[in-house]
Amino acid sequence: MKPHARLSPAWLTRSVMYQIYPRSFTPEGTLAAATAKLPAVRELGVDVIYLAPVCLQDDDMDRAFWSPRQQLFGEARNPYRIKDYYNIDPEYGTDADLHAFVAEVHRLGMRVLMDIVFLHCGPKAVFIAEHPDFVERHPDGSIRLASWNFPKINFANGELREYLWRNLEYWLCEFHVDGFRCDVSDAIPLDFWQTARQRLEALKPDLIMLAEGGAPANTLAAFDLDYNFPWQGALFAMFYQGKPASALRAVWEMQAISHPIGARCIRYFDNHDLAHDCTTGRPNHEVPPDSRPDKAWGHAAVDAMLALCFTLDGMPFLYNGQEVADVAPHCIYKRMSVDWRSGDTPAGQARRAFVRKLCALRHAEAALADGDQVWLDTDAPDALLAFTRTLGAERILVIVNAKPTVAAAALPDAARYTPLLASGADVAGGTATLAPYGFFIGKTVTL
Repeated sequence: MKPHARLSPAWLTRSVMYQIYPRSFTPEGTLAAATAKLPAVRELGVDVIYLAPVCLQDDDMDRAFWSPRQQLFGEARNPYRIKDYYNIDPEYGTDADLHAFVAEVHRLGMRVLMDIVFLHCGPKAVFIAEHPDFVERHPDGSIRLASWNFPKINFANGELREYLWRNLEYWLCEFHVDGFRCDVSDAIPLDFWQTARQRLEALKPDLIMLAEGGAPANTLAAFDLDYNFPWQGALFAMFYQGKPASALRAVWEMQAISHPIGARCIRYFDNHDLAHDCTTGRPNHEVPPDSRPDKAWGHAAVDAMLALCFTLDGMPFLYNGQEVADVAPHCIYKRMSVDWRSGDTPAGQARRAFVRKLCALRHAEAALADGDQVWLDTDAPDALLAFTRTLGAERILVIVNAKPTVAAAALPDAARYTPLLASGADVAGGTATLAPYGFFIGKTVTL
């Protein structure tokens, strides 16, 4: 019998997540500056803040321990190459600044996830001198490297595991974070995360954990959500390589088979990695340079994909600046800020208003959080994505045109649905006709 995913806290199902990457979130790049902008994020309707790593970064200049992207930019300091797991990097501020950030998140009625990086560490990590066996080593004693040329942490060492479990407990108890986003989680033994979950739940029963991975077993006991990389990859392939919209549905159906019943993922198409790649380009031309979505796809296409992400199962995910249609270049290693002036443009104002509506819809309609999802066949599978979300007597119909041309399909029942949010959609007369990147979200009550 197929297993069920773990039962997550009730507040999670209707939530919207927002990533703050401090270096690009504000011109100052600090926790204090980010704290000042939190009310504007809450005003959108966001429920969960995911804060990218703020622990002390390793500034070692030996390029043998630099990732390829670091080599390209000539920057030693990488937020995902940690020197000290127990201290805040002065680039971002102080312990007091993180306390203030978390306190403001909570005052505004949101929760915060702290990003943790346990697969690898920096070559000058503070524990290596005293505990050389905390990192994996070759027979000659040299440090074994994980991906990205960073020293690989030794999870075969029980003392190392205890060190990291206590680190999670430290952030949870000392700073009152509400959970963790776990970097490259699938490359770390799952039993480590399962024990971590048990220990952390004893301290905070309603914490949440997000896996940056996609292994089907993730959501059985350890994690509440994962990343669903195939979905994001298929979405990018559609826009950058011209693949059909039906490939997105195929990914969803494949994962419905392979993953536990009720497994959840985040639904996104922008984050710190993707924003960086869309500035510089990704190898093999998978993502061309200078191709932030609002610039490469256009505002209407991004709106359509946001409508899709907010109505699918899982949790909608926003990246910093997405709500103002930001097209500024971002970089993981340099301070290249969101162009917040975009929020004063017509496109930025329209996007902010649209995101507010999507967040409100997600909160108001229980079917979008917990409803069963059923895909509908259409006459235009290369362009149209159509599905229903049903909970009890309430049913929501979603139709999205993922292509820059008009698309139509026979959907006789569509006329029964009262529009909740729509753009460029005509569903009268038994045929749904959608303008380029048009969408329709409607609701009916089944009898």
